[in-house]
Amino acid sequence: MTDTPSLPEGYEISTDPARIDAERVHHWLSTDAYWALGRPREKQDRAIEGSLNFGVYETVSAEQVAYARVITDRATFAWLCDVYVDPSVRGKGVGSALVAAVRDELREYGVRRVLLATHDAHGVYEKLGFAALERPEHWMALVFGP
Repeated sequence: MTDTPSLPEGYEISTDPARIDAERVHHWLSTDAYWALGRPREKQDRAIEGSLNFGVYETVSAEQVAYARVITDRATFAWLCDVYVDPSVRGKGVGSALVAAVRDELREYGVRRVLLATHDAHGVYEKLGFAALERPEHWMALVFGP
């Protein structure tokens, strides 16, 4: 059984790409996310354009407070990445609710497998149903550089 955390009152989740604050997302990721430090804005904008994007917004101000990006064919496979919660709302359950919303939407598509990589949030993702790869020796990666 996995947790289904609810979003705290005063916040909403949207997949509307028009609502993404691309400047804010780029700032968060390129200056504060260990996996994307220094990522150029143009590259981040292309990533947003080619992905399924989830934003969490304050309902009163409409200010974006969290972000997650999914690369998927919406049929068989998805890669969850760029999950970021603004420091001002961390600890309120926003991130867990965001990832649960991503999980639930991908389940509706019939996606069989959702992958992600994390350095320090294994416990958060495990509560939502993620587990270490059973056979990591079956997986490979092609890396073009840093």
